[in-house]
Amino acid sequence: MESALPAAGFLYWVGAGTVAYLALRISCSLLTALRVWGLGHDEGVGPRLGEWAVVTGSTDGIGKSYAEELAKCGMKIVLISRSQDKLNQVSSEIREKFKVETKTIAVDFESEDIYDKIKTSLAGLQIGVLVNNVGMSYQYPEYFLEIPDLDNTIKKLININVLSVCKMTRLVLPGMVERSKGAIINISSASGLYPVPLLTIYSATKAFVDFFSQSLHEEYKHKGIIVQSVLPYFVATKLANIRRPTWDKPSPEVFVKSAIKTVGVQSRTNGYLIHSLMASVISILPSWLYFKMAMNIGTSMRARYLKKNKKN
Repeated sequence: MESALPAAGFLYWVGAGTVAYLALRISCSLLTALRVWGLGHDEGVGPRLGEWAVVTGSTDGIGKSYAEELAKCGMKIVLISRSQDKLNQVSSEIREKFKVETKTIAVDFESEDIYDKIKTSLAGLQIGVLVNNVGMSYQYPEYFLEIPDLDNTIKKLININVLSVCKMTRLVLPGMVERSKGAIINISSASGLYPVPLLTIYSATKAFVDFFSQSLHEEYKHKGIIVQSVLPYFVATKLANIRRPTWDKPSPEVFVKSAIKTVGVQSRTNGYLIHSLMASVISILPSWLYFKMAMNIGTSMRARYLKKNKKN
């Protein structure tokens, strides 16, 4: 009986310590959320950084919403995407609604030989903000070796999600350094926070974007440059195959209106209060439980997709 007392005391303090640690983590998350989304602060973006904002993947979803928010701040907008027709439409909408100058560049980020064209088109522009938004994911969760057209998919995911971020940064950063001001906003994903099985390549490319952004911010923050990694969970976009927004899956407009407030406040952000809280909860899960949940969700989504397309 006496030997059981020290063991019970030890377990008590382990339990108390665990509860205290979790309470501290949750409290820190809530205080951070209050600081970022609850308190007013100066705008992190705007013409004071430079006349022009460049947005890749800008004809739909998050990219289009960033272009609109930056135009609302009074910045001139360079829209870069694949379809010239869609670029013309979005360009016209932004000019009419926000009364700012726009410019379009039609390129396909699957290709590696597009950057000379982009460089020429951007020559002479005072670029204050770059939003690296263009991205590609899987059509549905799938095991690595069973991904359709695997070799081509690997190449496309790396070119679009990784190479574009490095190359666009290479083009724009020198001008920002010369003026000692500017902001580079890299759209990563919550899939880059933790490995996501059945989205293996996509998850890895988004982890690259996050690591690249964090490192670049440390290298250039003393030169007046902001580099931000944005790691959203699901947003109601075509890329995510979500049509109707919900409280935890906001529309691109709602998400970007929230995320843009964090520029200059957080160099690494989930961009949206609910997503930040979701990340805090997931961060305290043991890895075995996280991977079990991720595999169950992925296999369920995979099965639904394959069943639906088998019927069609």
